Amino acid sequence: MPTRVITITSGKGGVGKTTTTANLGVALANLGKRVVVIDTDIGLRNLDVVMGLQNRIIYDIVDLVEGRCRLRQALIRDRTTSELYLLPAAQSHDKSAVSPADMLRVCEQLRGACDFVLIDSPAGIETGFRNAVAAADEFVLVTTADTSSIQDVDRVLGILETEGRQVVGLVINRLHPQLVRRGEMMSPDQVVKMLAIELLGVIPETEEVLLANSKGLPIAYDLGTLPGKVYDQMARRLLGERVPHRSVLNKSPSVWQRLSFWRRG
Repeated sequence: MPTRVITITSGKGGVGKTTTTANLGVALANLGKRVVVIDTDIGLRNLDVVMGLQNRIIYDIVDLVEGRCRLRQALIRDRTTSELYLLPAAQSHDKSAVSPADMLRVCEQLRGACDFVLIDSPAGIETGFRNAVAAADEFVLVTTADTSSIQDVDRVLGILETEGRQVVGLVINRLHPQLVRRGEMMSPDQVVKMLAIELLGVIPETEEVLLANSKGLPIAYDLGTLPGKVYDQMARRLLGERVPHRSVLNKSPSVWQRLSFWRRG
């Protein structure tokens, strides 16, 4: 299996790109895949905190591209699974410290050494975004079900489509089922219809996810929770499995639920 390099992006901050990156990484590793997750948010890194690895950082991506360490020295093995590694962002540099060409070289070193490289994109569509998308073969877009987030992710989608890049799925994050039922938040149906992207999964807003992030132990490790199960199913869809979508609304099947099977195209 050739290494797949996937950037998780949205254009907007606060929608859950980092949480999605960490949990997809965990879910894929749980399925026996070797995964490297890369934080490209230089100066504002957070992926290490979500994964509980902030105290293990010795070298970071800037050290790597500037030649102060080798790749294996910069990679941090996850505490729970030996198949998951983190390449952290630098905290004391600005985004110009890494270029798209640097990212291409880093990912080229990883090709053949792992099954997946997941790149956590920073907010915005400037330098950090260009670094995050430079080496990617595929893209997963993350949004919340509000108008501003959807507009931002649609803008990113337009950029990627103009460049002929492959968007493989949409994650709708932090969905409030009660607000959807009251008509105060867009439903997954409406979001999918607006963006016309294949649905990868829907994550409800729960205390479990917030607590997991604060503990540095991604919720995907806990398959006894609804979010943990959904991340597992998202990983299986990325692997090409035909997995029915789980309802987070507790109501009769709708259009998005009837998109029963993930189609790779």
